[in-house]
Amino acid sequence: MKTTPIVSVRDLHKTYGKTGEKQYEALKGISFDVNAGEFVGIMGASGSGKTTLLNILATLDQPTSGDVEINQQVLTDLKGNQIADFRAQQVGFIFQDFNLLENLTNFENIALPLSLQNVKGKLIHSKVAQVAQSLNIEAILDKYPTEISGGQKQRVAAARALISHPAILFGDEPTGALDSNSARDLLEMLTTVNQEQQVPVLLVTHDPFSASYCQRILFIKDGQIGQELEKGAQTRQQFYQAILDALGTFD
Repeated sequence: MKTTPIVSVRDLHKTYGKTGEKQYEALKGISFDVNAGEFVGIMGASGSGKTTLLNILATLDQPTSGDVEINQQVLTDLKGNQIADFRAQQVGFIFQDFNLLENLTNFENIALPLSLQNVKGKLIHSKVAQVAQSLNIEAILDKYPTEISGGQKQRVAAARALISHPAILFGDEPTGALDSNSARDLLEMLTTVNQEQQVPVLLVTHDPFSASYCQRILFIKDGQIGQELEKGAQTRQQFYQAILDALGTFD
């Protein structure tokens, strides 16, 4: 029985600049799927198009042409408030710089997506307690972001991303601001969430170590997918070496 992809991208193009003026084509016909429970990495040099792709998938930008479906919803069909509602309910996003509000407690930061959806307080407390327990951050819920470490901030950001049970979790260089121990901790946490909750993860990264936690890597060059690498039965260390080898030839 064929499964329906959580994310389906077909012939995606993105061109910047007005017609008749100098234009820049950031994406040149990208197509791929992400299935339930997959952990997929996107790698590419600066300017390759990976951030543009992520922004379109996260409904932060619109494609020039092509189709994107997330959880069987065609993104180009969404209008106005539908986009904001879809983003709040279907998409989780972990940023490199955390994007936590410093005047809110960690509890309030995690609860924010539900508060914006007017979820009742009792249910919010229940959901925050549940996600905080799964990420082992119950002890810091009453603290503010300025009072915790970078690794703890990223766990709070992950909890906020997961609180609405999204169809897909996006990571935009989420380990970029972390030390090596905190980065490993976050990647192992994402792996656990991915495997135990079957939440698909799409990770944009330039770091081979971070990418080695993925099951599949899409290498983007000049707005196109130039190569795809699957982990298969390899250990993470073997996959890490395979990624390094691929990067060495992908120029």
